[in-house]
Amino acid sequence: MSNLSDVGNLMYLDLEVIESSEMASTSEYLINATARELSNTDGRNWIPLIVKEIAEDRYQVIGNNFIYAVAEAAGLEKVWCIIADESETTARLSRMLAREEIPRINLSTASTEEIKSALKYLTEQPDSPLKKINILKATNRIDEAPRQYWQDLKPVTKLQCGITAGKKVKALEQVFYLTPQSMPDDIRERNVLNSLTTTELKKIAKKRKLSGYSKYNKIKLVNLLSQ
Repeated sequence: MSNLSDVGNLMYLDLEVIESSEMASTSEYLINATARELSNTDGRNWIPLIVKEIAEDRYQVIGNNFIYAVAEAAGLEKVWCIIADESETTARLSRMLAREEIPRINLSTASTEEIKSALKYLTEQPDSPLKKINILKATNRIDEAPRQYWQDLKPVTKLQCGITAGKKVKALEQVFYLTPQSMPDDIRERNVLNSLTTTELKKIAKKRKLSGYSKYNKIKLVNLLSQ
């Protein structure tokens, strides 16, 4: 689709050949006020749009949608654009660089510092449900948890770190994703076993062909499976 010789080039394109699939999330006031300032100058968008070619001489914005909205509001006929390739990776990175998408980190493998900085970012957001959490405590509890086996973020609510169900867990999804490992049948680490439900523990005991586990409570199951 895209002319490979154009990828990475700065081009001055007619606005009418460019479309945007996303609405700028910025307020109408900021768009119109910026458009007025742009109209009062030489009418050049000194920060270019990031676009990809979707058909011959047709383009789509993949980054800097705010600038597209301002150019439309200002009635510009032509805009400066950087031509990107068609990959989703490039589109995602362009949105992140334009601060239109929040980058997410893999909580299954994240370092202590990455967890801490992500939680700090969330607590600093306006009206964040996580504003009052103890960042250091939450970081340490999450870091020490068997998160490599988590299928979702719900186990964080059992860590007694101030992050409970509902909006707080939903907030975590803004910055974290998971790539869980399969739980080995011979798992014996007590911290991992303690994070599992009684039903999950019984499934492991069954796979190991242990006897007498069916009437055990969680504490006895953890003791049995940790041996």
